[in-house]
Amino acid sequence: HVRAVMDAAGSERAALFGLSEGGPMSILFAATYPDRVTRLVLSGTMARFLRDDDYPHGATRDLMRGMVGEIEERWGEGAVLALFAPSLAKDPRAIQWWGKFQRRAASPGMARALIEMLAEIDVRAVLPAIHMPTLIIHRRDERAVPIGAARYLVEQISGARIVEQPGDDHFPWLGEADAFVDEVEMFLTGTRQSREVDRVLATVLFTDIVGSTEHASRLGE
Repeated sequence: HVRAVMDAAGSERAALFGLSEGGPMSILFAATYPDRVTRLVLSGTMARFLRDDDYPHGATRDLMRGMVGEIEERWGEGAVLALFAPSLAKDPRAIQWWGKFQRRAASPGMARALIEMLAEIDVRAVLPAIHMPTLIIHRRDERAVPIGAARYLVEQISGARIVEQPGDDHFPWLGEADAFVDEVEMFLTGTRQSREVDRVLATVLFTDIVGSTEHASRLGE
């Protein structure tokens, strides 16, 4: 599908940004079509979703069962928001928005099928085939994808660089979003644009004509 979209857009080569479950797909595409990928950015993602004997960085089956149970009970009402965005977990407006997004995105059954599909993901075998410049950027304390998953990726992908950022939100547009964008921009372009500041330095000048205060008090405001 990625290749079809690139062909339709007339894009010979492109940088790929793989977020969350989009990461394994980006990894697989980069390994299969290295001539079509210039750079690879991986954020909040993993090579394998489930924990295994030789892979201690994935989700436990208890966490999986908990996610499935919450989806079945509260999908459309803000389910699993605390896992992906702890900073918004107690915000009524955020919960309402997340629930609305869920209702418009998928049915509870489809959401459960997606989680079960994620449990089958494992692209560890193709990681050594990634040779283009790769940036791995990850929130250090996030719960959805443990930081160990990112550290595993940087160990397996030749020449990859990792940036560990503070925070526990899975979504990069939360928390220190500007710092996140700066890292990606620097990696892709080699420069970091200065940001426009929405504040100005102003001087307030107060003047009082001689005798005006007394005159005003005699006449009344």
